[in-house]
Amino acid sequence: MADPDLSSPLIHHQSSDQPEVVISIDDDESGLNLPAAGDPRGFEFDHRNPYGFLSESEPPVLGPTTVDPFRNNTPGVSGLYEAIKIVICLPIALIRLVLFGASLAVGYLATKLALAGWKDKENPMPLWRCRIMWITRICTRCILFSFGYQWIRRKGKPARREIAPIVVSNHVSYIEPIFYFYELSPTIVASESHDSLPFVGTIIRAMQVIYVNRFSQTSRKNAVHEIKRKASCDRFPRLLLFPEGTTTNGKVLISFQLGAFIPGYPIQPVVVRYPHVHFDQSWGNISLLMLMFRMFTQFHNFMEVEYLPVIYPSEKQKQNAVRLSQKTSHAIATSLNVVQTSHSYADLMLLNRATELKLENPSNYMVEMARVESLFHVSSLEATRFLDIFVSMIPDSSGRVRLHDFLRGLKLKPCPLSKRIFEFIDVEKVGSITFKQFLFASGHVLTQPLFKKTCELAFSHCDADGDGYITIQELGDALKNTIPSLNKDEIQGMYHLLDDDQDQRISQNDLLSCLRRNPLLIAIFAPDLAPS
Repeated sequence: MADPDLSSPLIHHQSSDQPEVVISIDDDESGLNLPAAGDPRGFEFDHRNPYGFLSESEPPVLGPTTVDPFRNNTPGVSGLYEAIKIVICLPIALIRLVLFGASLAVGYLATKLALAGWKDKENPMPLWRCRIMWITRICTRCILFSFGYQWIRRKGKPARREIAPIVVSNHVSYIEPIFYFYELSPTIVASESHDSLPFVGTIIRAMQVIYVNRFSQTSRKNAVHEIKRKASCDRFPRLLLFPEGTTTNGKVLISFQLGAFIPGYPIQPVVVRYPHVHFDQSWGNISLLMLMFRMFTQFHNFMEVEYLPVIYPSEKQKQNAVRLSQKTSHAIATSLNVVQTSHSYADLMLLNRATELKLENPSNYMVEMARVESLFHVSSLEATRFLDIFVSMIPDSSGRVRLHDFLRGLKLKPCPLSKRIFEFIDVEKVGSITFKQFLFASGHVLTQPLFKKTCELAFSHCDADGDGYITIQELGDALKNTIPSLNKDEIQGMYHLLDDDQDQRISQNDLLSCLRRNPLLIAIFAPDLAPS
């Protein structure tokens, strides 16, 4: 399925009749050579594009995100058939619950025995300990049985470990890790937070897990190093990774993380499906306890596992993890017959944050973060902070913000410049903006090469007495030309916003930090930097 917005250009250039922005750059260390007031050369402010002093280009124009890859389609019990089935299955559910508890307990004890006294995390687990872990593997099959997976349809066969040391799979539910532990007994890559989970954390450790903190670059690099090391040694189990990084509803395939593909080893893709009519088994907007209860109260839950042909990377793909990732994701998406999107785990963070804030239609705030990170290098944490700023503008039920709420959120007042800032974001020219448009405009301004230098020049301009700090009086004087008729309270509100560490004085670091979080505000300083 083609993405309807791909036919429109990403960057729209201004027409030739618009003023040209000229910034002279010297070879000295100052980088940006701004003309003195009254000097006719150099910097000319564009009165149509409030950020013309940074770039003539405008934010990319992309359509709204209409797919929610994390939504469970049956989060509650609906329909007479499901209600009757649950009532009939309640006695069965009690038996299954007992089987689940007993299997978990026996598997946990066997794992504790296998791990007893074993402190060596660098070398493979000794063979006699692995044999004890077979008890745990049998217990996991009993757990799958208790959840209603009496039989599991398989297509294809897993390749030998020496042929494909790395296995990657789509990720829909917590069921797949249980199945793969029983079927393959692999080494997995998991979040550090999983180590503290009761029972599960112990079993994961026995799988010689590679822990990763997805928010730490150092941790991610160490994880890639461990993937390479363990994949290259046949004495370790094969590695299993879920490159999507989180569970989806299985209706689409979201962007892949590159950890499984950087080593450049042959990869076997595996596809998991959960055919259903009344009960969606995906772990989306549904609690774990509710999902388990619904599984316990089904006659049978269908699961299909298909082992796809091994992908042998070419020499170019061994050197380019992105290409190998694309080839693998295409194979999985084709087998599933689904489209690929640019959503990522960061979109789930935005969705959860919007849900926390009790916003209507939280899925309106997903932006396909893999594309955002590629275009603007905005991290998931930065995107979440931008969401908090957008929410302070009080979006309506459709997730849109109008001019007066936008100005209030950024401590601006109506004036020609503030209206141009809003129009710069409102690429649809409908009088309201979405979070995606706000994020794209902010990221576009933030990533311009002259952004940081302009921030530093803005501070120098405001710091009239050169003491290294901006006072309220200096701020008011600096803004009087761009935002006229500011009263004392409005200047105080802007001063409070710019005072990043809230120590009642604005240093250069305060201003730079605030403008990085609110990059659109750079426009209120830049006109004063241009000659009158």
